[in-house]
Amino acid sequence: MKKNLILAASFAVAIFAAGCDNNTGSDNVTESEATATEATTTAPVVENPNVAGSEGVVASENAPVISFAETSYDFGTVKQGEVVEHTFKFTNTGKSPLIIESATATCGCTVPKSPDMPIAPGETGEIKVNFNSTGKAGMQAPVITVRANTVPNITQVTLKGTVEANNIPTAGADGPVKRN
Repeated sequence: MKKNLILAASFAVAIFAAGCDNNTGSDNVTESEATATEATTTAPVVENPNVAGSEGVVASENAPVISFAETSYDFGTVKQGEVVEHTFKFTNTGKSPLIIESATATCGCTVPKSPDMPIAPGETGEIKVNFNSTGKAGMQAPVITVRANTVPNITQVTLKGTVEANNIPTAGADGPVKRN
């Protein structure tokens, strides 16, 4: 029984290996098939124009452009538990309406709120950001990623600052606990 099982498995592997060889028994490859194969194997690498920093990205002269008044806001030093509120103001310096698809942050402690309506050329808009420092300590630099119909379609702004930890005594800090 065991011998038959091993023989059947070996036979299945042999059939699978022979069936996967695309060149077996077929030397009649048409010219269009050969050209298609060469095109897929020698295609040049194309960078994604939707990612900031790509070389050679050329925006349409009619595309919307998001221009922030500031891309980084330093909130200084706050006590742990405080909420920092800041508004990033921007202008559509392009020639067509600016549509913000989303504004997201790197962590749940930072909540951005972006406009729901398109921003006309020459008009201004704002993204309101709340940073909750509860449970945070030390240097903080949450990043807000704005996705819009611009080229590139992703722009980032940041908050930065320091959160001072509250001096909450830890267990045992006042000495040993006496038990009766």
